[in-house]
Amino acid sequence: MKATGFISLWTLVSLPCGQLANPAEHEDVVKHAIKLHRGKGAVIAQRKQWVLESCRKLSGLLRQKNVVLNKLKNAIRAVEKDAGLSDEEKLFQVHTFEIFQKELNESENSVFQAIHGLQRALQGDYKDVVNMKESSRQRLEALREAAIKEEMEYVELLAAEKHQVEALKNMQHQNKSLSMLDEILEDVRKAADRLEEEIEEHAFDDNKSVRGVNFEAVLRVEEDEANSKRNASKREVEDDLGLSMLIDSQNNQYILTKPRDSTIPRADHHFIKDIVTIGMLSLPCGWLCTTIGLPTMFGYIICGVLLGPSGLNSIKSIVQVETLGEFGVFFTLFLVGLEFSPERLRKVWKISLQGPCYMTVLMIAFGLLWGHLLQIRPTQSVFISTCLSLSSTPLVSRFLAGSVRGDKEGDIDYSSVLLGMLVMQDVQLGLFIAIMPTLIQAGVSTHSSIFKEILRILILIGQILFSLAAVFLTCLVIKTYLIGPYYRKLHAESKGNKEILILGITAFIFLMLTITELLDVSMELGCFLAGALISSQGHMVSEEIMSCIEPIRDFLAIIFFASIGLHVFPTFVIYELTVLLFLTLSVVIMKFVLAVLVLSLILPKTSQYIKWIVSAGLAQVSEFSFVLGSRARRAGIISREVYLLILSVTTLSLLLAPALWRAAIMKCVPRPERRSST
Repeated sequence: MKATGFISLWTLVSLPCGQLANPAEHEDVVKHAIKLHRGKGAVIAQRKQWVLESCRKLSGLLRQKNVVLNKLKNAIRAVEKDAGLSDEEKLFQVHTFEIFQKELNESENSVFQAIHGLQRALQGDYKDVVNMKESSRQRLEALREAAIKEEMEYVELLAAEKHQVEALKNMQHQNKSLSMLDEILEDVRKAADRLEEEIEEHAFDDNKSVRGVNFEAVLRVEEDEANSKRNASKREVEDDLGLSMLIDSQNNQYILTKPRDSTIPRADHHFIKDIVTIGMLSLPCGWLCTTIGLPTMFGYIICGVLLGPSGLNSIKSIVQVETLGEFGVFFTLFLVGLEFSPERLRKVWKISLQGPCYMTVLMIAFGLLWGHLLQIRPTQSVFISTCLSLSSTPLVSRFLAGSVRGDKEGDIDYSSVLLGMLVMQDVQLGLFIAIMPTLIQAGVSTHSSIFKEILRILILIGQILFSLAAVFLTCLVIKTYLIGPYYRKLHAESKGNKEILILGITAFIFLMLTITELLDVSMELGCFLAGALISSQGHMVSEEIMSCIEPIRDFLAIIFFASIGLHVFPTFVIYELTVLLFLTLSVVIMKFVLAVLVLSLILPKTSQYIKWIVSAGLAQVSEFSFVLGSRARRAGIISREVYLLILSVTTLSLLLAPALWRAAIMKCVPRPERRSST
């Protein structure tokens, strides 16, 4: 009771003190509050005296603040009327006074915000966790806003200090004659100041009020370079803070993407070290896999596992490594398109279109059936089935690299069918990503909105089909009017210097990638179409370009497969090995059987023998399931456990793929072609 009475007295005294504008009334309020408090039985003289003295001190501070504010206003008026000051100097002095005014007002507001926070906490129920959470959130928001205001004020004070130093230097220069060199340096300094003002974007001020922007507390971790910091001055260390690592409360790590001062070149040393480490370790890992008869890509994945979170945890710039690895996918698909001529695409386009669609529909149907039996949400079942229906284009392209495709007259080449179906799956990938927001909403929708969700999905499918039509129309125009003259110009300019040829082809890849991205189709399809368009110029052209681009593709593919290894967790696989092996074998067998059934229906009778090879190439899960799974986990479509299962099943299926491929080659391909295919 005594504590409660004391707090109530303090609340009654403090709140009116902050609300009354006249400081002389504060003592009357205090006396009135003490009388009310005495009526409740509080008779402790020391506590009463402490409350009275505290409120008097607060009232005195408020009176002093009002006096200082009046003096600042008079000083501002005097500066504005002073004819001896320049406009720039007037603006600086007025701004300095306003900073001090803001400091006084913010300090007063902080006191009463703390009192109101105490009042809210006392009025709440300490047993109610939700109420305590809301109070904590409000305090956190108040602290964030206060920190932002204090940061802005500190920056303004630094600018004021800089202005004072410059003014002092100008006064010193006016009192002595300047040499010609000093005058030149002074002009250069002024030009540099103007340049900094012109290129500064004020990104913080421009974005802090944007909708969806939240203030958060972060930790700044400095570079652990003792030798360099030992000899660095304090100012040099402060200038180097831009490359420090920031860590938020959710353990996300951030690095600098664009510095405030763009005139100083900077480099992300973590990223450089990560690429160097991956490049060095990928050699023995790839060598080992070659020795035991596995594709080198598994050595690169093992390299990522060893360096990633489940191994040495030495990769710091994971996002940057994954981003660079995406270029490996782009160049891999470009070379796939370069080998896949339009004539072959025209020959198998019906099979390429029908096969993946039938397989995806059957996979989703089986997924919904098992989901119903296991009581899994339909949204989750559809998403998991969609992920598992995709197959790895880079892996299969490695299987087919350098193979001789001398099919018989009238027969269909298995490589053309396989690559055509994989390209169609890449198109479906863009469709899945486009439909994912609808899946998110469908997961929380009521039954009354099912019709709207179906209508929305149909609209999205219509948009994708329209985009595909626009993409292929663009390709037709480029093939008819542009690609021939463009390549001849590149070839003429690059005689004796392959740099122009490589740059021109790379620019064309990125152009097609940008076109498909703008039309809401997957970027991977644009890379494939770029290769297919160039291959239409003839076999000699394809060979020349392949010899230039292949080394670039090989290096970037190493980064890509190593980035996949960063998300492979061997401990999880070991803990759940029995379950994962059963799931992986079930998925591989199901995809193989479905592919055989579908191809038996759509392949001509003379080419039925290739269904076993094509089915073996499709009987694994694409590495793009990592991308889809990560997006779905962030969106709440799947849980963490399902995400880890998808990653593990995908990895194990990729490991089983070479054995299944070799078995199919041994069974169906004649011996001369088998040697070149394996």
